[in-house]
Amino acid sequence: MRRPRKPDTDAAEADERTVRTAALALLAGRDFGRAELARRLERRGYPTEVVAAVVEGLVAERLLSETRFVEQFIRQHAGRGHGPTRIRAELRERGVPESEIEAGLDAAAEDWAALAREVRRRRFGLSPPGDYAERARQARFLQYRGFSNEQIRAALGPGEDTDP
Repeated sequence: MRRPRKPDTDAAEADERTVRTAALALLAGRDFGRAELARRLERRGYPTEVVAAVVEGLVAERLLSETRFVEQFIRQHAGRGHGPTRIRAELRERGVPESEIEAGLDAAAEDWAALAREVRRRRFGLSPPGDYAERARQARFLQYRGFSNEQIRAALGPGEDTDP
């Protein structure tokens, strides 16, 4: 006589409770955007329709907030010395809607030119670049960090080293 086979607890057959538990475990570590959280859960093998329902439920319960995620992300990355261009690109990669990104960057109380000056000072010291080659090297560094041409000009401009 054969024993009845136990049902598979495969991730593909997971119910909403299992997906919700996995989502909450991820959210316990850090904030996520809606699309990024959904992608993470789907990569674990959970069904797309169940993931979508769980994500909507978390948004309704205010446990998942795109706005909160964007604000936290901008604050954290600006603290690392990243400019608005790089932050915008990284948020796009995470699936954040353009309207949320722009609203977050507009709401951020960051003086991006001052941040570019500070990042340049930390990397290259107080004295301004001496020649064209050094100026170009510092400009490339700031561009990689995500600052606009205007912000880079402000950071490399004359007199920017007067107030340490």
